[in-house]
Amino acid sequence: MEMKNNDLIIDYLDSLFPNPKCELEYSKDYELLIAVMLSAQTTDKRVNEVTRVLFKKYDSLDKLKNADVKDISDIIKPIGTFNKRAYSLKR
Repeated sequence: MEMKNNDLIIDYLDSLFPNPKCELEYSKDYELLIAVMLSAQTTDKRVNEVTRVLFKKYDSLDKLKNADVKDISDIIKPIGTFNKRAYSLKR
């Protein structure tokens, strides 16, 4: 069976990174999505610091949906562009 380019790329990446690990901390799938949204232009370490607080305070999507945008902004302030990100996160 002939290997496709995609298979070659995947095999090559597997050889470079045999046991990849996500550095973002999360326990629910939507938390990973939120962490990735917040990770642009900042470090995973900084994202983990703010998401620990955010996910503890708002431990469900329902609670996050009903959260005050100002409170979300205050929590994620250390990562920068927090007002814009807070509105995006709430939506």
